[in-house]
Amino acid sequence: MKFSVVRETLLKPLQLVAGVVERKQTMPVLANVLVEVKDQTLTLTGSDLEVELVGRAQLDECEEGRITVPARKLMDICKSLPDSAVIEFSVDESKAVIRSGRSRFSLSTLPAEEFPNIQDMQGELVVKIPQGNVRKLIDRTGFAMANQDVRYYLNGMLFEVADGQLRAVATDGHRLATAVEDAHVQGDLTQVIVPRKGVLELNRLLNDSEDEVELTIGSNHIRANVGDYTFTSKLVDGKFPDYHRVIPRNNEKTVTADRLELRQVFLRASILSNEKYRGVRLILSNGMLQVFANNPEQEEAEESVLVQYQGDNLEVGFNVGYLLDVLGVVNSQEVRISLNDSNSSALIEEGQGHASQYVVMPMRL
Repeated sequence: MKFSVVRETLLKPLQLVAGVVERKQTMPVLANVLVEVKDQTLTLTGSDLEVELVGRAQLDECEEGRITVPARKLMDICKSLPDSAVIEFSVDESKAVIRSGRSRFSLSTLPAEEFPNIQDMQGELVVKIPQGNVRKLIDRTGFAMANQDVRYYLNGMLFEVADGQLRAVATDGHRLATAVEDAHVQGDLTQVIVPRKGVLELNRLLNDSEDEVELTIGSNHIRANVGDYTFTSKLVDGKFPDYHRVIPRNNEKTVTADRLELRQVFLRASILSNEKYRGVRLILSNGMLQVFANNPEQEEAEESVLVQYQGDNLEVGFNVGYLLDVLGVVNSQEVRISLNDSNSSALIEEGQGHASQYVVMPMRL
């Protein structure tokens, strides 16, 4: 095989595809990217057996063939070359040779036949939705995904398709985030869990545009077609918690506050909170929210902020990091916090509308 390509044409898909490739692999070929040339199209494929990403670019002059080469090394070579450099790629016996200007690199290869292929999936449901809307869903809920939790079904994001909407839900057992966007749906109600790595790689692939992404959901995989890229991820085989039961429905005490002002108050108080538990104490009274934090060094922080609240006094503790995570992704001017008592979870929503909802469990301080 042989082809020549401008550096930028190769580098963009290579960077995205190489992101899927794990540094530590049980199979040597999984550290490589599959390079294929066919019908004047260059196809790059990266996989870790759980997530696969395919990127494509058009070529002018080329000879067909397929080979695998080390993903990171090929990417680092491309990044180190000057802008608009022309890269010539060829295979000489068992080596891949890359030439550009006065530079020449020879890389080891492994046969393309050794590269794993995620099985062709049969799509049971198709969702068409603007890329920017999928990014919003992931950005607004992704922080609540668990990371390496023994409850493996929490190490990912629930995608629920129902009634012409796509909903994302994430929880780590201490807080829950959910957001919903309208979508064009072909198929029946379904719930699938996309693994954490799959969610993060899909988000890297998307932009904030109105360009449509087509999500195909099967029994074991989810696939996204985005322009010149095809993303495929295995699904997590498990049962996600019933998020409807977690969202409080009868919290009677409602606080409305300026989001940015509240965030600054929590940020300052967090400086002197316990580094391990991050606990802050909130005392709510008519028109006022007081925030207290302390740590084992006997240091203390005390803040107060004007809020819209009429009702009985209430004292409750929370992990301030969880509150800051929510206030960091919500973009409305005001937020509404619904509470019941010191042992009940808080429901945090945007000032207008219910497109996103966040539940934070209280702490005993």
